[in-house]
Order: sequence, then structure tokens, then C-alpha cells
Amino acid sequence: MKERLITLALALGALALFVIMFVRPEGNVGVRKDVPRPTTVERRGNGYYGAMSWLESEDVRAIALRDRFDALSSREDLPPTGNLLIVTLPAAVSFKTGEFLPLDRWIRAGNTLLVVAALSDNPDWAFRLTGLAPGDLNLLTGLEFETARDRRLRLEHAAPAVDPNADQLENYRPFLEPQRSTLVANRNHAYFRGVNEVVALSDYRRQAWTVKVPYEGFVLSLGHIRETGEGVLWTRPLGEGRIIVSGFGSVFTNRALGLADNARLLANIVASTVGPKGVVLFDDAHQGLGAAYDPERFYKDGRLYLTLAILVGLWLIWVVGSTRLRAPVVRVPVPREEDLVRAAGGFLSRVLQADAAARRLFDHLFLRVRTYMLDIEDNTDPWSYLERHPRVARADIEQLKAWYADARASRRVPLRQLQNVMVRIHRQIA
Repeated sequence: MKERLITLALALGALALFVIMFVRPEGNVGVRKDVPRPTTVERRGNGYYGAMSWLESEDVRAIALRDRFDALSSREDLPPTGNLLIVTLPAAVSFKTGEFLPLDRWIRAGNTLLVVAALSDNPDWAFRLTGLAPGDLNLLTGLEFETARDRRLRLEHAAPAVDPNADQLENYRPFLEPQRSTLVANRNHAYFRGVNEVVALSDYRRQAWTVKVPYEGFVLSLGHIRETGEGVLWTRPLGEGRIIVSGFGSVFTNRALGLADNARLLANIVASTVGPKGVVLFDDAHQGLGAAYDPERFYKDGRLYLTLAILVGLWLIWVVGSTRLRAPVVRVPVPREEDLVRAAGGFLSRVLQADAAARRLFDHLFLRVRTYMLDIEDNTDPWSYLERHPRVARADIEQLKAWYADARASRRVPLRQLQNVMVRIHRQIA
């Protein structure tokens, strides 16, 4: 009984250690090794949980969009106009071709698309996705982007060259502290009312990008990077709606929203674009959270904890009731004499030369023969005794002599056949 109680105590201790190490207060089981994604449920630095909570506290409706863009026009909980959709690039889930035309119609009807793209900053979540795909940004906004270096080469009519620093280790080594880039306004604008500067954070080496003016229409540059002078915030009208592109992808995330005037910039954009009944939508679908994913509902379901309780109970019953507490005693039988002889013979057969063993066998044979010779008072040679013996075959004597000569000359002798012949002769003369 004491052993069962000790086993139960150890099992409960192991269960408590598992809970302490792997069950987190926020309900996530296990420690996630991946880089946090910019989603509305992410409370760590890269998420939008802070922005969404702040908007809701200011009585602004905010929704985590977990459907693709072709479902925007069919949603009954959204007004037809006056909405703001925030899309973060690069995306973890690829865009489908069928999404772009419905999105274009939705914007033209009188809604706003804000694309927060990690162009001129490089947070860790963007670096892990091998950087931004310019094609996605082009399809979403109708604008084409290029690096500032490529633009200078194009304007100078120089041939594009490979960046000598492209393959250096520094490009793939994270900064010890996030590097800051500063967005400032080009001129007075409603988005920059009360905004002096906006700060973006980069965990890896960054480069500046710029926009190409489209052939049809125009794009208005609203802000630039203070350190380099390159543009970083643009806007263009599209029908009754508008598209806003930020070249900084980290400005509205949890770790950057409270820096400088980042929150003021977001508030001004919301105030200028969202109607009285409008909604701010955060694109979670293309960051890996589909419509079927609802972590809060999953962890609030009582069936989850009932299942865990049943599993833990069955585990404890198995540990305490069915586990063999003491290993059975294995009794090794005492080896027989035959086994000992076989073991010793096997050892000797691996280390003893065949000719030496044959010579030793002949010595034993001669000793036996001399024993019989003493009984009959015969002083002749053992070979002569064997040759005169009436029951010993002549062929056996000749074979023994041949093997005896091989043994004396250190040549290999078939020990099994030699032993068989000697046993037969011993029986014949005994």
C-alpha cells in the first residue's frame, strides 16, 4: 500500500510539473516557437490586440475579418460604405485571384483600404516570411513599388547591379535592439493632425522602397522617412473610396502603437475614413486565422476540460492500479557442466592454433596407448603397438601418421576428424 501511495504522489507531482511548464494563463497549451503574427488575438509585440481593444474602448466597431475578401460585400453586419479594412503584408496565406475584383468593387463603393506593408522596415515576422512579395502589393493597390536604389539606377540609366551586401551575414543577423525609423509628414493633412512623428521598428536590416506613379491616375505622397528622405506613406482615390499604403508594417502593432504619435495617426485615419456606422476590419484571414479558428470559443467550451479530466483520471488509474511497481526477479539457472565445457571449448577454439591442438591430442593418444603397453609389459613404440593391434584398421593408422606429420610441421589439421579417429581407435584397443 505504501508503494501505491508513493506512486500516486509522484504521478501528481509529474502532472503539476507539466501544468506549470506547458499550460499558460492565456489558455495556450505549450510554448510556441514561431514568431508572433500580426493578428488581433496576438497579445505579444507583433499583434493588433492593443489597437483593436483601444478602438472598441472608443466605441468604434472593430471586427477581425477571417473570411477572404470576396465575402465583404455579402456580410450583413457591415454597412455598404464607410468601412476601413487594414491589411498587413507580407501575408502568411496567399491571396486568391478571385478576391481582387470583389475587393476593388468594395473600395469603389465608398470604403477605404489601408495596406500596412513591411517595405521600409523589417520586423521579425516579415523577415521570417522571406520579405514582402511586391506582386501582392501591386494587385491590392494598383501601385508598383521598387527599391530606392533601383530607382536611382533607373533614373541614371545605369544597368541594374547586384547589391554587394546582399549575401552578407549582417542581412540575416537580428539587431540586439530594434532599430527605429521615423515617419514625418510632407505637408499638412488630416491624417497628420497633431502628429509630429511616427516610429517604426526593424529587427533586421532594412532598405527603403518607393512608389512608381501609375500610368492612369496619380498617387499622393503624404509622408517620408526622416533619416533617408524616401517616401513611406501614400494615398490614391479609387471610385468613391480610397487606398492608403504605409511602407512601415510595424507602426500599429502592440509594441509600436504607444511610441511617438503612432496611435494619433491611426486615430486620424479612422476618424477620416470610417462613417457613423462604419467598421474597422483587421485582416486575420491572410495571417493564418481562418473563419473556423476561434480560440476564445475553443477554450471556453466545457467539453475540453471534461475531456482533459477524463484523460487525467484514466492516466492516474493506470499509473496507480496497473503499473508494475517492482520488476520481477529474474532467476538465472546454474549452468550445467556441459555448458561450461562448451563455453570453455568455444573460447579455446577461437584462440588455439589447429596444429597445436592436434599435437596435444596426439600426446593424449600416446599416453593412453602407453598405459595399455604397460599392462602387457610391451616396450615398443606406440606406433608399432597400434600397427600390430589386430582390431585397429590400417587405414586409420596411415591417416593418423599423415595428420601427425602435418601437426609437427605446423600445418592445419582437421580437428574434428582427428578426434573421431582417435575415439574409434581408443574403443578398439580398450
